[in-house]
Amino acid sequence: MLNEFGGDWTSEKLSCLESYLNAYVRILRKSRYYRIHYVDAFAGSGYISPTHSQDNSELNLFENETKEANKYLEGSTRIALSITPGFDQYIFIEKNSKHSKALEKLKNEYPNQAPKIRIENRDANEFLSDWCSQKQFNKINRAVVFLDPYGMQVTWSLLETIAKTEAIDLWILFPVFGANRMLTKGKQPPQSWADCLTRTFGTEEWKTRFYETKPVLTLFGEEETTCKSATIEMIGKFFINRLQTIFPSVTKKPLLLCNSKNNPLYLLCFAAANPKGGPIAVKIASDIINKKSKEQ
Repeated sequence: MLNEFGGDWTSEKLSCLESYLNAYVRILRKSRYYRIHYVDAFAGSGYISPTHSQDNSELNLFENETKEANKYLEGSTRIALSITPGFDQYIFIEKNSKHSKALEKLKNEYPNQAPKIRIENRDANEFLSDWCSQKQFNKINRAVVFLDPYGMQVTWSLLETIAKTEAIDLWILFPVFGANRMLTKGKQPPQSWADCLTRTFGTEEWKTRFYETKPVLTLFGEEETTCKSATIEMIGKFFINRLQTIFPSVTKKPLLLCNSKNNPLYLLCFAAANPKGGPIAVKIASDIINKKSKEQ
């Protein structure tokens, strides 16, 4: 089964991931001291068909945003498994049971890595939170985690847990267009959307950052009304600023991914949890992002 999700921007994000994984493995494999892990938290089926939009639970906010291309792409799982020298462990998390079963075929396709592949048919937030908390991250264990959600599924509490490991390099796709749509124009969002935004940003500060109260003249005199003041750029900067409150090193300029009509869809962001190695990791990621930005 193929994930029907993505477009030209999909190949751009995967290209960045591949470049970083190559650099990461090359550097850490210079020493046999490290045990390195790759974790794909929304692994899909292993392949991506960028011809239809993915089914999404976030109130259909993401409908029709991914009808972009007409070819099949290797998913992030196959990209990671093709990196040489490889990782010591590959963890692929996929909540969709059909996609999860499709991932099991990777063990046959990559027999050399098969003993290292672990498939988890679970909610990504729950599994990763448990894994980060229980895993003995120390001077030996290091990991790259790729959070590529279909919508706004990633919770702030998970990002906090990842940051606390001080051992994980994180690539995360932030759905800036989804957040923008949830920020309704004439008034504050409905409670369910507001709760989702708070879970995503880890604070209710967005209410004052993205809305302002203005006096308006009505038939009954002057009244106050709440209006949306947020822009795509403001939302993106706010998310990056929030990441900087928990990660020691974060890319200042994420990669903006747009559809064929040049409408902003996602921000590909990078953050490093290790205080010592973070600056080097961010420099590598930033160079990759800057190169890709110039190609757009």
